[in-house]
Amino acid sequence: MVILSEFAPVEVLSRPLHEAVLGRAQEYGDRPALVDGVSGQEISYTQLDQMTRRLAAGFAELGIKHGDVIALHSPNTILYPAVFYGATRAGATVTTVNALYTADELHKQLVDSHAKLLVTISLFLPTATAAVEGTDVEQIFVCDQAEGYRSVTELLASTEPEPVVEIDPAEDVAVLPYSSGTTGIAKGVMLTHQNIATNLVQAEATFSMDENERIIAILPFFHIYGQAVLMNLPFRLGATVVVLPKFDLQQFLSTLETQKITRAFVAPPVVLALAKHPAVDGVDLSALKYVTSAAAPLDGDLADACAKRLGLHAVLQCYGMTELSPGTHAVPQDEIDPPAGAVGKLFPSTEMRLVGADGNDVGEGETGEIWIRGPQVMKGYLGRPAETDATIDPEGWLHTGDIGRVDDRGFLYVVDRVKELIKYHGYQVPPAELEAVLLTDDRIADAAVIGVQDEGNEVPKAFVVPMPGVELTAEDVMEYVAERVAPYKKIRQVEFIDAVPKAASGKILRRELRAREATRE
Repeated sequence: MVILSEFAPVEVLSRPLHEAVLGRAQEYGDRPALVDGVSGQEISYTQLDQMTRRLAAGFAELGIKHGDVIALHSPNTILYPAVFYGATRAGATVTTVNALYTADELHKQLVDSHAKLLVTISLFLPTATAAVEGTDVEQIFVCDQAEGYRSVTELLASTEPEPVVEIDPAEDVAVLPYSSGTTGIAKGVMLTHQNIATNLVQAEATFSMDENERIIAILPFFHIYGQAVLMNLPFRLGATVVVLPKFDLQQFLSTLETQKITRAFVAPPVVLALAKHPAVDGVDLSALKYVTSAAAPLDGDLADACAKRLGLHAVLQCYGMTELSPGTHAVPQDEIDPPAGAVGKLFPSTEMRLVGADGNDVGEGETGEIWIRGPQVMKGYLGRPAETDATIDPEGWLHTGDIGRVDDRGFLYVVDRVKELIKYHGYQVPPAELEAVLLTDDRIADAAVIGVQDEGNEVPKAFVVPMPGVELTAEDVMEYVAERVAPYKKIRQVEFIDAVPKAASGKILRRELRAREATRE
């Protein structure tokens, strides 16, 4: 059965991304678009718009032309959006690079994307210079200052005219982030201007922002979630974005208080900290009206605990993936009684199916793989037609690899990833469900679960970070979970660790835990 959205359809927004986002910048005028959360430096909407136009002229003067690729390798800075939109305004495609990448990982992305220009920061130059060997990169620019390297700030002084570029929003790729998708190694996800622009309109059906909104930017801009909710949507709607280079709990809390942040888009680890960490006590968070979590499953009990502690109506969730530009679901911010654990309602102009292992749609209330069809579905994986065909079927359905169910109110719940499910004696055990149970234990700061082999069977193993100063045994952990789950879901092994490995987006890197386990076999 095809599931349809309850929201009225939206028109496809066939405009270049920078126009869809900054089209009202002059109207917003002197209102701060960006604030450096560390230094206090501000960039107004008028300035941001002008900066993107001058950078576009500067890129064109360097020889960047329509269809060329610029790699942006940087942590969050207030210059990042200007470089990003300046590149698209010049007709280039931006391939955003994980700020934590090694030289080898960066090299692979530069080769695969055929990037001609690399923009980074002085701190990352050792990695960048090692990575460009043997690639198409002709120059390295820095966003700050470094001896022997040109700064993108020089391009702001370009006296060349702004380039006139004919962009086909439906076909031209605006952004080329890299994602492992449902299978395999990282691949370039081709998102067109129209994909992303239309997804912004779709998202607006579930929430609104006004000129007084102040949003904290701790999610990385290089990640599609950060791009969407901390750059594209806020700038389109005239909000102010307060930028921090990375997540540090004390700095995060201090910035929430001093900058009077009204809205925070976060990942589950931050919700966990807000719900449990003692540092939150005594911080004035009265300005904070909305907290939204995405990028990984968030347990309903944890979300409720966070909302109660902060005095919020609810911690909202949204859902999507890089290949979907990225959004398909969100809990509407005006929802009177949002159900715990739900990731939201289907965006307008979006269709969904839940499909069982046999390829047929599942029955009402049952779980199945989430398939999506709509204008936000990616163009495909760069240079990988086979992988594209394995993800998007001939009828246009994108197979997400996520397992979910829908309730009678139309809310989606994501259970886990197809490839993450643990098969215990024929039963399917979702690691995310067990992680959610573990995090309800006040003695546990963080946890992750994977399947491991034990005498020929796959069993759930928990990697647990105890709360500081708490004495906790493996038996304590196993007993706690056993009291709260069906017998086949019980934790069978426990290992205590200092920290759960996570991506910058907040997703648990279970592959690192599996690799760690493999070294012992």
